[in-house]
Amino acid sequence: MSDVTARRRGRRPRTESEGTRERILAVAREEFSKRGYEKTSVRGIAKAAGVDSALVHHYFGTKEQVFEAAVEVAFAPALQARDMLLDGPVDTVGERLTRVVFGLWENPVTRTPLLAIVRSAVNNDTAATVFRRMVSTQLLARVAGEIDAPDAELRAELAAAQVVGTAMLRYVIKVEPLASVDVEQIIARVAPVVQGHLTGNLTGHLSGPPER
Repeated sequence: MSDVTARRRGRRPRTESEGTRERILAVAREEFSKRGYEKTSVRGIAKAAGVDSALVHHYFGTKEQVFEAAVEVAFAPALQARDMLLDGPVDTVGERLTRVVFGLWENPVTRTPLLAIVRSAVNNDTAATVFRRMVSTQLLARVAGEIDAPDAELRAELAAAQVVGTAMLRYVIKVEPLASVDVEQIIARVAPVVQGHLTGNLTGHLSGPPER
């Protein structure tokens, strides 16, 4: 969009610095996706973006801060869907959560940054800490706040583990036939389990081995 068009639509024209920052973030997501956190460097991001590494440090700081900024951008669709996710009866939140997560993975635009986050978080403690902080404070805490149960936080984490684990097997590890089956089949089977974690009766437990 040109500056003239932006002014006509009542929007503030994008400055050169904003464009540079966005380009660095886009390149950073690609680099983290291809190389993972450990093998990605600020120098490599700067070279791929066509800027000096000092400029990357100027905008973001350390590599950890670059990764966190990239995570925030990549995680934005999930946060935007968060209110929609919680806008409805609690007895159907499991299906809404499952659809939101798999919708992000099915979309090629959001899949690439998600791959960057997951691959980096699996292989590096620093990246895992950033990802965990983002998920816990911005998503799971909100979901847990809607659950009327003393173990709401645990329920939200178990629900997230169910969806994230299934998504990793399908999109990252690509286990067959899970990787190729129609996504609606996955949602139909996973959603009730997620719902059970969130609102089901989880008080029962085994106190010992079953009787023979």
